[in-house]
Amino acid sequence: MTTEKQNAVEIVHVNAGSAYDVVIGRGILAQAASLVPHCDNAERVVVVADDITERLFMDQVMASFMNAGFEVSSFVFAHGEARKNICTYAGLLDHLAARHLTRSDLVVALGGGVVGDLAGFAAATYMRGCGFVQIPTTLLAAVDSSVGGKVAIDLLAGKNLAGAFHQPRVVVCDTACLDSLPDQEFANGMAEALKYGVLRDPALFEALQDHPRENLERLIARCVDIKRAYVEADEREAGARKYLNLGHTFGHAIEKASGYDVPHGSAVAIGIVMSARLAVARGMADASLVTALSTCLDNAGLPISTDMPARVLARAALSDKKRAGHAIPFVLPRAVGECDLVPVNVADLEAAFTQACA
Repeated sequence: MTTEKQNAVEIVHVNAGSAYDVVIGRGILAQAASLVPHCDNAERVVVVADDITERLFMDQVMASFMNAGFEVSSFVFAHGEARKNICTYAGLLDHLAARHLTRSDLVVALGGGVVGDLAGFAAATYMRGCGFVQIPTTLLAAVDSSVGGKVAIDLLAGKNLAGAFHQPRVVVCDTACLDSLPDQEFANGMAEALKYGVLRDPALFEALQDHPRENLERLIARCVDIKRAYVEADEREAGARKYLNLGHTFGHAIEKASGYDVPHGSAVAIGIVMSARLAVARGMADASLVTALSTCLDNAGLPISTDMPARVLARAALSDKKRAGHAIPFVLPRAVGECDLVPVNVADLEAAFTQACA
């Protein structure tokens, strides 16, 4: 049994290389320190946040760890994907060293996917690895990026090209934090949540279309449990975990070609529809699938198409980190709940993007 419910708190157990819990509940932020498993010799905590999450949540989280007896400091950077770069990363490493963190101490990521990726990569590489806690404050981070141990920064050549696998000690998801999200940011998270339904759970796909804000704990737990299954089967993305990239090869190309002006969730939403179009073009799916996915994503407040030329997007995809030799694996849906992994030769990439954009 991988999930349980305790006093309205959902807990998903992830048995990866190092096991940990994803704790999901409303109003649990003040308990963050108490939810971290016992850490022998841990004395110091650095809470990493962007300027938005610092204003909203930093005081509460720092107080939780200070009251638990930790020496606490913070590292704050300007929000946005453009800041998830080697300069911010180097600044964070210098901060950890200046605060005399040791391998037994903790880096706490307080924020969305950008914060979690950056803080996690610093934790994975500082002194060859120190303790790491994820506190996601966006829906996208809650259902996807905070779980599974993939951490990274962007390079000029592409997204997440410098990274590592580094599992957190615990993930603390307070759904009250999501109350602060603007509608567009909530929609960005819905793209990742709906991805899990398209991958393997038609019931989740349907449930997410019916007032998702009213059932957040249960819906987030279901998304996390689906990801848990992929992570446990293939922690380092050598096989089955590649399915989690549904919509992402197209989406990352859109992000890069836009200079990261298109948010990740919006790019993934477009990418899911493009994946369905390519599946139809290859005779794998019925055209009605494109209509169904487009309608659902549009109703969630997400874009479903791009005006960027296929040639530009195909060129951006050449640096995709999932490329192996002369092929890039695409996840293509046959139906909601059924997807295939299909390699596309680099020589055929522009043609594939053209079919997906049609």
